[in-house]
Amino acid sequence: EIVDVNNANIRVYLKMPGLYPTVAGKIASNGPYKSVGDLYAIKGLSGAEKDLIKKYESRFVAKEPSADYVVDRINNGLYR
Repeated sequence: EIVDVNNANIRVYLKMPGLYPTVAGKIASNGPYKSVGDLYAIKGLSGAEKDLIKKYESRFVAKEPSADYVVDRINNGLYR
């Protein structure tokens, strides 16, 4: 499954062991990204976290952020 890092909800990363919740939270809260390579510039990423991003990098794309979705990247309304 391909994940658009600019429009994916944090819960999408549950399918990638090691990313959820810490790395996934950093990805979701620091976008939007112009390219997948921008993920490595997230402040506060450890070397191990960068290795995890590298592991799944082939499954990531960075498309144009959708205005409707940006608000719900972290909390997609599951509390409703």
